[in-house]
Amino acid sequence: MRKSLIALAVMGASTVAFAASNVTLYGVIEEGVVVQKAKHKDTTVSLKSGFDQGSRWGLKGTEELGNGYAVSFILEQGFNADTGAAGDSSKAFNRETMMFVSGGFGKLGFGRTGALSSGAQSQQILTGWALGTGYSMSAWNSLTSGTLRVDNAIAYASPVFNGLSLHAIYSNGIVDDTSKWSENNHYYGIGAKYQANAIKSSLIFEAIDNKGAEEKRVFTINYGLEYNLGSVTPMFAYQWYNQDGGKKVNQFGLSAKVSVGGGDALVGGRYLFGHNEALTGDDKVRSWNVGAAYVYPLSKRTALKAYAGYADSSKGWKNKEDPLYNGYTFLVGMRTSF
Repeated sequence: MRKSLIALAVMGASTVAFAASNVTLYGVIEEGVVVQKAKHKDTTVSLKSGFDQGSRWGLKGTEELGNGYAVSFILEQGFNADTGAAGDSSKAFNRETMMFVSGGFGKLGFGRTGALSSGAQSQQILTGWALGTGYSMSAWNSLTSGTLRVDNAIAYASPVFNGLSLHAIYSNGIVDDTSKWSENNHYYGIGAKYQANAIKSSLIFEAIDNKGAEEKRVFTINYGLEYNLGSVTPMFAYQWYNQDGGKKVNQFGLSAKVSVGGGDALVGGRYLFGHNEALTGDDKVRSWNVGAAYVYPLSKRTALKAYAGYADSSKGWKNKEDPLYNGYTFLVGMRTSF
């Protein structure tokens, strides 16, 4: 009788382990010290969680259905490593909650995820900027769209044909879709990504109709190109951002990823010009910034990071007391993942 109980216990434990074998618990913790000086303001020193890659934990899993079909999911929550606070206390998983069905037709997902150009989450395809959407003033979207995540989304990614894949996301309501359709804020994104041999490139068109908000319609185009030469990968990026009654700007960026000293140096400079119609008086805006980061791996999961950047704006943003527009930033920190 005792042996039977032991056998049943072992079988039960094996069943639990087997059921959980396709589910992965993962996470990233990134913490650093940031020194910033904005124009006309004092220098500040502070701790900064997720200065490049947001601190987060998550669950993901896949179940094979057979005949090449599978169902999978991603549940991801951000948090502030400084305080332990949730990234968004109103959501159990504020970064991503997606369920997918995949097969020979591609991959179809439903839930909350990052926009195609957000630089965050599983559906983003942004290329062409070595510093991505992190590192404070060097984030590609810091002066325009920010990191956009959308609720009530339907996302599709096609199979890859000779390195080319097509991507689309529609959100029936960026925040909620409980009102009638004409009063919801909808997001539309369509893009193409090419990755083969040494070339990586993407072209993304996005629109937000803002039907249920005070803001006006937003249209964005992002193009990126990377060419891997081995130890050096030069990159080019362009963005056109147009909001009715708001910013109407063009942004260009040249950057590179360079293998040096056992780690990666990320360097980039960008220039933005156009109009910000929300400003009174002279609505012309100009801004440029340069930044450099160095990432040194201590292991496969842990890396030291350092960054320095400077930003300068003129015309309508000349006296803007924000280091994203005018000032400098230095930081040093560490990232570890599991």
